Amino acid sequence: MTVAETIENKLRQSLAPTRLNVIDESHRHAGHAGARPEGETHFRVEVVSQAFDGLSRVDRQRRVYAVLADEMATRVHALALTTLTPAEDG
Repeated sequence: MTVAETIENKLRQSLAPTRLNVIDESHRHAGHAGARPEGETHFRVEVVSQAFDGLSRVDRQRRVYAVLADEMATRVHALALTTLTPAEDG
C-alpha cells in the first residue's frame, strides 16, 4: 500500500469525511530537505468532515496529525492541510 493510500484509509476510518483529497506533491520538493527520490514525502490533504464541527483550525489540524502520527514520524516529511466542515465546504 502506498503512503497516500495509507493516509486516505486512516482518515476515512477516523473522520468519516464527506470529501477527501490526498495529493502527493513530492515532485515539487525534489532536492529539498526530507525529500526522497522515490517520493511520497510531501502531501496536500483536503478533508471535509462533520468531526471538525466546533473545532478551531488548529484543533482540526491536531486531530489529523494525531491520526497520521506514525506516518509523520517515519515517511511523511510535510503535510499541507485544508480542514473544513460540510457547512464550510459548500
